[in-house]
Amino acid sequence: MEARDLNLLLTLDALLQEANVTLAGKRLGLSTPATSHALARIRDRLSDPILVRAGRKMVLTPRAEQLRPEVRSLVEDATRVLSAAAPFTPRDLERTFTIYTTDHVLLVLGPVIDRILREEAPNVSLRFLPSVTDDWIPLRDGVADLSVCILGHFPQEFRTRQLFTDKFVCVVRQDHPRVGKRLTLDAFVALDHIVVAPLGRPSHVDSVLAERGLCRRIRRVVPYFISGLLMAAQSDDILTVSDRAAAALAPMLRLRLVEPPLPLSPYALNLLWHPRLENEPANRWLRDVFVRAAQEAVPDAHAGAQRNLERAKPRARKRSRAGR
Repeated sequence: MEARDLNLLLTLDALLQEANVTLAGKRLGLSTPATSHALARIRDRLSDPILVRAGRKMVLTPRAEQLRPEVRSLVEDATRVLSAAAPFTPRDLERTFTIYTTDHVLLVLGPVIDRILREEAPNVSLRFLPSVTDDWIPLRDGVADLSVCILGHFPQEFRTRQLFTDKFVCVVRQDHPRVGKRLTLDAFVALDHIVVAPLGRPSHVDSVLAERGLCRRIRRVVPYFISGLLMAAQSDDILTVSDRAAAALAPMLRLRLVEPPLPLSPYALNLLWHPRLENEPANRWLRDVFVRAAQEAVPDAHAGAQRNLERAKPRARKRSRAGR
């Protein structure tokens, strides 16, 4: 098909709808001779007269009657494609988004995200999948909409935005017999350890220990933060984990948070998305939901440093020792 043949589609639709050359021309803003010329081209292209005289009027041929609904549908589809998009309204959105992340992010942001969606887009569903090493691949392939992750290797064209920062904290059960309000490096190494490794990678803690010629005894390696926190709550093992994830469950699980005896670098959690979705209204709105949730759930990126890590102490003492 040549490009100029597409111009005949509107003329054919008008002729099929009006069954009259003059009326079809008025519908298109064309003169009667110009419309007659276009009809001649259509007849030649389709090898069918399309319109034939029947007494004092023109009628459609059987082929034209057959084409009439199909051509109308094509013209309507083309009109929708070329029309300006309707204003985006989250409340009218009925869609399932797929997001790769860890339960760490869900513990910190999940409740706020859920509340925002219920208020703004009650028909939107979120399908969370566990993080994978190359999470940019399902984003590139259109299998997923977003990833919330610690940034690793991904193609340069991908888009990112930082949501919040977190740091490491040591977690033990509230009545742990061997851990007091402070933890020495020797005591830390002597304990049995639980490690949360969502991607199965070596822990940053072990790299820092190795720099000092030390190693620790790891009893359990689990893929989920909740599993690690539950194990710490029911054993004498120690867990070094996200401060914000631990704080979310510490009161419920009766956990105590203690400052690590090692200089462990904080890290950032980021949104990651494919550039083809940069200006897609629904994806842009969803990204904004995550940003607003992070601003509400983590209003100060360094708030963890201001909290007292000895949460098992009475409230008055916690306030007096805040910032240590």
